[in-house]
Amino acid sequence: MSRDLLSKSYSPEDVEKRWYAYWEQEKLFAADENTAKPPYSIVIPPPNVTGVLHMGHALNNTMQDIMCRYRRLKGDSVLWMPGTDHAGIATQNVVERKLAAEGTDRHQLGRANFIKAVWDWRKEYGSAIINQLKRLGASCDWDRERFTMDEGLSKAVRKVFVQLYDEGLIYQGDYIINWCCRCHTALSDLEVEHEDLDGHFYHIRYPFADGSGSVTVATTRPETMLGDTAVAVHPDDERYADLSATAVILPLMNHEIPIIRDAYVDLSTGTGALKVTPAHDPNDFEIGTRHNLPSVKVIADDGTMTEAAGRFSGMDRFECRKAVVEALQAEGLLERIEAHRHSVGHCYRCKTVVEPNLSRQWFVKAKPLAEKAIEAVETGKTRIIPESWTKTYYEWMYNIRDWCISRQIWWGHQIPAWTCQSCQRMIVAMETPDVCPDCGSADLVQETDVLDTWFSSALWPFSTMGWPDQTPLLKKYYPTSVLVTGFDILFFWVARMMMMGIHFMGEIPFRDVYVHALVRDEEGKKMSKSKGNVIDPLNVIEQYGTDAFRFTLAAFAAQGRDVKMSEKRVEGYRHFINKLWNAARFSLMHVQQGFDAIDAPNISLQDRWIISRLNRVARQTEAALDAYKFNEAAGAVYQFVWHELCDWYLEAIKPTLYDNDNAEKKNATLSVLYTVLKQALVLMHPFAPFVTEEIWHSLPGTDGSIMQARWPESIAPGEDDTVEQQMETIMAVITGVRNVRGEMNISPSTALTVAVLLEDDAPQIGDLIESNQTLISNLARLTSITVDAKMQRPKAAATVLVQNATVFVLLEGIIDFAQEHSRLEKEIGKLSKELAGMSKKLGNEDFLRKAPPAVVDGVKEKHATMLEKKHALEATQARIKEMME
Repeated sequence: MSRDLLSKSYSPEDVEKRWYAYWEQEKLFAADENTAKPPYSIVIPPPNVTGVLHMGHALNNTMQDIMCRYRRLKGDSVLWMPGTDHAGIATQNVVERKLAAEGTDRHQLGRANFIKAVWDWRKEYGSAIINQLKRLGASCDWDRERFTMDEGLSKAVRKVFVQLYDEGLIYQGDYIINWCCRCHTALSDLEVEHEDLDGHFYHIRYPFADGSGSVTVATTRPETMLGDTAVAVHPDDERYADLSATAVILPLMNHEIPIIRDAYVDLSTGTGALKVTPAHDPNDFEIGTRHNLPSVKVIADDGTMTEAAGRFSGMDRFECRKAVVEALQAEGLLERIEAHRHSVGHCYRCKTVVEPNLSRQWFVKAKPLAEKAIEAVETGKTRIIPESWTKTYYEWMYNIRDWCISRQIWWGHQIPAWTCQSCQRMIVAMETPDVCPDCGSADLVQETDVLDTWFSSALWPFSTMGWPDQTPLLKKYYPTSVLVTGFDILFFWVARMMMMGIHFMGEIPFRDVYVHALVRDEEGKKMSKSKGNVIDPLNVIEQYGTDAFRFTLAAFAAQGRDVKMSEKRVEGYRHFINKLWNAARFSLMHVQQGFDAIDAPNISLQDRWIISRLNRVARQTEAALDAYKFNEAAGAVYQFVWHELCDWYLEAIKPTLYDNDNAEKKNATLSVLYTVLKQALVLMHPFAPFVTEEIWHSLPGTDGSIMQARWPESIAPGEDDTVEQQMETIMAVITGVRNVRGEMNISPSTALTVAVLLEDDAPQIGDLIESNQTLISNLARLTSITVDAKMQRPKAAATVLVQNATVFVLLEGIIDFAQEHSRLEKEIGKLSKELAGMSKKLGNEDFLRKAPPAVVDGVKEKHATMLEKKHALEATQARIKEMME
C-alpha cells in the first residue's frame, strides 16, 4: 500500500468525505450474524423522518458511535441498527402544509391519495436526517436501515396489536386524553409541550341547594364549569364536618349537582372545595369514576362549545371563557379574580393549547405488562445508568395508567379492526377479512384511527431484527447491549420497549440503559430559537470539523450533568486535533518502517515511561467507556496525547532522532515512537474517527482501515510505577526551571545553570538527575547541572523544591535584579488599579442587580484571575528583593 505524506495542515472537509465513502464502500459498518465473534448491539433511537440534526441528536449519536467503534476495536461483532420513525402527527402536518401551498388538502385528495402523497414526500425528503448522521460519522449498518412503516415492521405491529387484543390487553373505552383541537387527534404526554403563561384564578360561588349559603371554588378554566357534575371536599376537612347541604346549584346552568367527599382534594389549598368536571380533567375523571358521576362533554373536538353548554353552545372555548366570566359577574357569583402564572400544555407541532377531553379511544392495559418490566430493573437484568434515574423509572411504572394508543389522523398504522355494519361484530385480525364470521356480511368498515407512533417504536429492538420471524440476526443480537437515550423519553419509549420486549420475546430488550443529559448553551441555559442561543451542529462541523465537535461533546458528557456547549470549546478541541496531526507529521518524517515489536533492551527512560503511560491510559479509557463515563475516557486520551506524547515525549526524543551516531539507540526509540503513535491513534479513533483514519493510512506497516485494528493490549515492557515516578521527578525539575524563566522574565534562548542540593535521604534523586542530565538540560535549556549534598545555598538563585531536593536556578549575571524589581513594581501597580475598578463595580448593587448574570460572572472571573496574577507577581518580587539583600 503506498503511503502518502501528511500535508502541512489538516483539512477536515476533504478527509471526512473521502473516508466515510471508503467505510461504506468497504462495508466496515456491517454486522455479521454468522460470525463467532461476541455480539454487541445498539438500536438507534429512531429520529423523526421530518427531523434535522440538532444538538440532542449529535450528543446521543456521538455516544453510540463511540461505543460501537470501541467495541469493534475490542473484537466484537457490532450491530448498530439504524432507522427512522414515521412521526405520524409531525409528518402529516408537514405534508398538509405542502398541500395547502398547492391549493388543496387531504380531504379533497381522499385517504388513499393522501397516504401516497406522504410516501412520495418521504421518498424525496425523508433521508435528510440520515445524511446528517453520516456527516457526524455515525457508523450504523446502513444496509439494514428500517422505517417504522416499512413492510416488516408493519407486520410486527399488526401481530402485536392482534395478540394483545386477543389476550384482553387492548380495549376500547372512554377516557380523558390530551386533545389537539387543530390537529384533531389525541396526543401522548410527550407530544404536549408545557409553557408558563400568565393567567387567572377565578373564584366562583356555588350556592347550596338548600339555600343555606354557598361554597367557593377556584379554577383557571371557567368555561369547563358548564360540565361540572359535583363539588368535592376532603372527608377529613373540619371546615365541612358539620355541612348539612348535600348539593349545590351549578351557576349559569341552574341545576343541582351533588357534594361528594374524596381524599384527592387538597386540604391546604383555598377553601378546600374542588369543582369536578370528569369530561375535561384527568384527575376529575378518576374522581368521577370512583363516585359514578356522569361525564358531561361541553367542549367539542373542534374547540367549540357543545349543546350541553346551554346558552354558550357554538362559541369558541376561549370566547366562552370571557362570556362565562361576564355572566358570573352579572349574577354576582364571581367572588374575585387573581393573577396566576401557570403551566399550559400546547401541541408540540401546531402550538395550539391542548384540551383535556373525554374521548372514545383504544387503550393498552399497562399494569400487567409493567410488572415484569419493573422486576427486570429490580433484579438487575437491566441497569439504568446513572442509577438516579432508576427511582424515576419506578415512580412512573408503579403509577402507570392505561396507554392511549389511537390517533385520529391518517398517516400511521391503521388499526386492524373492522366493524360489521350488519350485526356490529368487531373483528380484529392479521389479515383483512372478506366477510363477517358471525353473519357472513361483506359490509365491513375498518377503524379509521391509526396507532400512536410510540406503539410501533416500542417494538423497535426486536421488530427491526426481523420479528415475528425468528431470524439469525435476532438470535445473535437480541437482547441489545445498551440503549443510549435522553431522560425525556425514559417512560414514553424506554419503559414501553421494556414491556413489549419482555412480553413478546420473553427477554429484556437491552442490558443497559444509559440516560444522557441535555446540551445547553455555555451559560447553562436551554437552547431555544426564541432565545437565539441555538447552536447548529452542522454549522459547527463545517467550521471546526467533525472530530473536534465529537471530542467536545464527549469531553463534557459527565454522567448526570448537562453539557455546556460553546463554539469556543469546539475551537479548543480543533487545536487538539491539529496537535495530533502535527505530532504525527513530525513522527512520520523519522519513522520510515513499521515495527512488529519494541527493541526493549536498548530503550531509554523516556521510552519506557511513554510505554507505561500508554498501557495505563488504555486501561483507564477502557474502564471509563465500559462504565459510560465518556468525559473521563476523553479526558484520559486528551491528557496522554497532548501533554505526555506531544509535549513531553516527542520533545525528549528529538536529540535521539537527529543522532545518526548511535543507530542502535535511535532504532529502539523509533520502534517505541511507531508503536505509541499507532496505539494512540487507536485510542483516539472512537472519539475522532476521521483524522485517525487519515493518519493511519500514512503509517508504514498498517493494512486496511483503523476500524479493523485492535484495542491496545499490554505492550512490553508494560506498566512500571518506578519508571513513571522517576520521569515525574525529572519533569518536575524541568517544569520548575521553566516556571522560573516565566516568573523572572528570562528569554527561552538564555541558557541557565542549575545546582541541586540533596537531603541526606535523597541520594536516589541525585543519581536520577545525574544519569539524565542530558535529557534535563535539553528540555530546560541548561548549560550544566551540579548535584551536591553539601553545597551552600547560592545567594542569587531561585529555588524549586522537588521531593527531598532543592533545585537552585543560578541567576547571577542572568538578570538585572533592580531592573526586574522595578518592572514588577509597575506591573503590580497597573494590576492594582484595574482590580480596584472591578472591585468597585462588584460592590455596586445596581450593577449586580441589573447586569445579565453572564456579565457579572465574567467580571468576577476576570477579577479572580487578575488577583491571582497579582499575588504571583508579588511573590516573585519578594524573591528578587531577597536575592538583592
